[in-house]
Amino acid sequence: MHPNRNSAGAWRLLTALTSLVALLLAGCGGGGVVPATGVQLRPLSAEFTSRKAVSYSPFRTGNRETEVITAAQIREDLELLVAGDFRLIRLFDSSDAVARQTLQVIRDNRLDIKVMLGIYIQGGADAFNRAEVDRGVALANSFSDIVLAVSIGNETMVSWSFNPVTPRAMADFIAGVRGRITQPVTTDDNWAFYAGAPKIITDTIDFAAIHTYPLADSVFNPNLWDWRQAGVPAASRAVAMMDAAIAAAGRDYTAVRTYLDSLGLSAMPIVIGETGWKTIPSGGETYRAHPVNQKMYLDRLAVWRAAGRAGSGPKAIFYFEAFDEPWKGSDDKWGLFNVSRQARYAIQSLYPPSRWEPGVYTAADAVHYIEVSGNPTISANRYTVYAETVTPQEARPVEAIAWNAWESGTTAFAPEVSGSAAPGDPTRSIEITPRPLVWGWGMTAGLPSTSDDLSQFAAAGRLNFSIRTTYPGKIEVGFFTGSAADGSGYDVYLPIASGEYGYVNDGQWHSVSIPLTAIIARGAMAFGMTDPTKARLDMTRVTTPFVIADRYAVTGKAQGTNNTTKIQIDAIHWSK
Repeated sequence: MHPNRNSAGAWRLLTALTSLVALLLAGCGGGGVVPATGVQLRPLSAEFTSRKAVSYSPFRTGNRETEVITAAQIREDLELLVAGDFRLIRLFDSSDAVARQTLQVIRDNRLDIKVMLGIYIQGGADAFNRAEVDRGVALANSFSDIVLAVSIGNETMVSWSFNPVTPRAMADFIAGVRGRITQPVTTDDNWAFYAGAPKIITDTIDFAAIHTYPLADSVFNPNLWDWRQAGVPAASRAVAMMDAAIAAAGRDYTAVRTYLDSLGLSAMPIVIGETGWKTIPSGGETYRAHPVNQKMYLDRLAVWRAAGRAGSGPKAIFYFEAFDEPWKGSDDKWGLFNVSRQARYAIQSLYPPSRWEPGVYTAADAVHYIEVSGNPTISANRYTVYAETVTPQEARPVEAIAWNAWESGTTAFAPEVSGSAAPGDPTRSIEITPRPLVWGWGMTAGLPSTSDDLSQFAAAGRLNFSIRTTYPGKIEVGFFTGSAADGSGYDVYLPIASGEYGYVNDGQWHSVSIPLTAIIARGAMAFGMTDPTKARLDMTRVTTPFVIADRYAVTGKAQGTNNTTKIQIDAIHWSK
């Protein structure tokens, strides 16, 4: 309707109604005309801003290029999410295999799920991008009752992007898609890009979808926020770290909000397109990643989300991510569910125990930074890691050895048992029961907060232990130097087969003795370490003097090998 120029009353009524609508739209997630650009922002719907949101990908194997995704698998995933009240999902592309199939499953099964649809843009791939845009537009229109918003591109314009696309090119993609659909449109990118985004982007989108990862930042830029909280007593340090983490995410949001406001875009909503916390340190996040810490972060996000709905924060927060995806390698383990679709500690209150991941935790299990202090050089001829028998003039670790399995204690179990011990070491031994993941397992005997200087053993020393097992194939043994917390972690492991160095897997006790030089020759940067100038052999900082493991890729076993044969270990010591 166009008001009559001569009807002042009608004009005033229309103006009042327009203002009221603008206020209502703002309360529902934006809308109205942005004064700086004259662009009519498409508002985010109330369903978008009120639903609990999570990023979703269905991949379950180590190779997404060859994996065949079925509708039954997607339905299983989505029904799990609905059961936990996760009713808004973000898809990352518009492929037939994932996006179309997911949308069809939602429709065919009448699932109460809405979608922020992705359109994946690949730098320099014009033909692929044109086809992907066409697929995305078709899906947005065909499933308009399900698709509430569309995001073109993912982390393409931030300075460190692994898939760079110029802002000009991205703006053209956004404008092109926006002209062919009715939903609000954005591009997902890191907060650092959005805190200084060029106007060709901000003038084209309806809302900003920003990514904030305090956990990842603590690895790539450890001084960006104080994750260590070293000035806080150890008993309170985990809470302090997680409070600092959510505060860091809040600062990222505020930087973007302040920048958009400075452009006159105060009406433009901001959503958190990605944020999360790992359960297992798979990329250098030792002393940070843990199931309890993930729950602490998720709980803090819920408080932040409630504030956003009240008007003082992001309009929605998409947790990254729903399920683990093994193909991501060191960037895996963010899932609220593991790859077996078992609920992690963070969300177990939403599901029956039959759906839980193994492992019992309490708030006290949260991890935090531990200062690793060094000890004087060990000059004795023997350094005993584990043995009952006391040898004259031996040295032992200053602090008690802690037995811990890899993957936050989940891949093996190692109690001390009585009545079964190596000859000469009377009554007790360590009995390891592997609990392998698809790639294998590992068990460590480490120093919780210190390191020992074993440099005098490097040239002519030996690693010795007694072992009894029928475990098939090779095992790995060795030690670990440095700390994953500061990026200096170094794996020093040697695979050995039955018949080597005294090891025999015939079910009888045998004494193994390996020259340290043979083990050191196989050393490598620890998993998740990125800087070879830091992650290198340092015999003055031995933090884990004994490791036993079976990484199938190293020992030649097939992925998924699930052997749980017990291994008994005793009389572990270093000698000169």
